[in-house]
Amino acid sequence: MPDTAESGDLSELPLEALVACHECDLLMLKPALALGEQARCPRCGYELYTHRHQVVKRSLALVLAALLLYIPANFLPIIRLNLLGQSTEDTLWSGVLALYNSGMQSVAAVVFLCSMAIPLLKLLCQLFVLLSIRWQFGRSYGLLLYRLYHHMRDWGMLEVYLMGILVAIVKLVDIADLSVGVGLVCFVALILVQVWLEVTMSPHQIWEALAGEDEHASA
Repeated sequence: MPDTAESGDLSELPLEALVACHECDLLMLKPALALGEQARCPRCGYELYTHRHQVVKRSLALVLAALLLYIPANFLPIIRLNLLGQSTEDTLWSGVLALYNSGMQSVAAVVFLCSMAIPLLKLLCQLFVLLSIRWQFGRSYGLLLYRLYHHMRDWGMLEVYLMGILVAIVKLVDIADLSVGVGLVCFVALILVQVWLEVTMSPHQIWEALAGEDEHASA
C-alpha cells in the first residue's frame, strides 16, 4: 500500500500525472500501482484508490445479476398479510399505486423515483459504461453516462425503503399473520449485489479505462 509522493512544484506537470485527496485536498503525484495495491494520502492516510484485477468483467457480472433481480424485487410479493380472514399481497409497485390512488401523488412520485426509477437508471448507466469499455465503443457517451451515474448515486434510496418495510413488519406482526414473500428476498439480494458492485467498480480505474489509459481494467 504505497503512499503517494508529494512534490513542491506541481504546476508544470500534466493533470494526468496528479491526484487530489478527497478528504484533505492535498495535490500530489499519482503513483504507479501494481494489481492489488492501494494508494493512500501521505497527509491524512485516506485511501485514494485501489488497482483491482478484471474490474470490468467482475462489475459486468454484478450489474447483470442486479438487473435480473430488479424485476422480481419490485413486482413479486414482499409480504403476505392475513387479517380477520382477509389476505393481501403487497409489492413495491403496488405500494406506489396505493399512495397514488389515496391522493398522495407527490409522495408516490418520490417513492417511485427513489425506489424504482433511479436505481434502474443507475444500473443501465453502469451497464453501458462497462460495455463501452469492454467492447471499446462510444466512450464519449460512456463518460457522459458515468458522470450522470455519479449525480444519481445519492438519489437511489433502496436501503431507506428496506428499513421502512422492516419497520412495517415489526409493527404488524403482533396484530396480523405475516409471511415474507419472494420479493423481499430478491430485494435484499438486490441491495447486497449493488453494495458489492460499488466496492468492485473502482471509480479511478473506470475513469482511466474510459480515457483509454488503463488496459488492466478490461483484461
